Amino acid sequence: MSLVEIRFHGRGGQGAVTAAQLLVAAAFKAGKKGVQAFPFFGAERRGAPVMAFARVADEEVVIHSQIYNPDVVVVLDSGVMEYVDVAKGVKEGGLVIINTTKKPSEYNFGKVRVATVDATGIAMKNKISISGIPIVNTAILGSIAKCVNWVGIEHLEKAITEKMGEKAPQNIEAIREAYNSTVVA
Repeated sequence: MSLVEIRFHGRGGQGAVTAAQLLVAAAFKAGKKGVQAFPFFGAERRGAPVMAFARVADEEVVIHSQIYNPDVVVVLDSGVMEYVDVAKGVKEGGLVIINTTKKPSEYNFGKVRVATVDATGIAMKNKISISGIPIVNTAILGSIAKCVNWVGIEHLEKAITEKMGEKAPQNIEAIREAYNSTVVA
């Protein structure tokens, strides 16, 4: 595996930054030595579009810039697609994972694979919310594990157990459900 770059799109408060951090923690547990996670904030308020980034590699990562040509794009809220071109710059043969009830065939990003999962429904079922707003970040991580070969569900479970303490069981269940219900085109 060489360098894999991931760009997360969501809204403030949905956990995009935490998802990136948990993903690289899990990748580190999977034996990857080069991991980075970092946010990009525009308007810093709940509900505003946000981006987070992650890099994963077998060796140390020395790049420290925003990601413009990701291998994987993760969309935590499909509503941001009305305002943001989430597939901008994604590499040919790359992957776009979308939190939606739609099928992958309902999207066309050119020569890019699409995967979909109802992460919102999974978060609600597992009572993962803040002030009644579903937090979809852990569920979407299960979809990532389903779609890539460099991090497994067991690595995500370990990272979540360490980072979330007593909230880990419901988040691990969300990861498993998302893993099993993700549809990849």
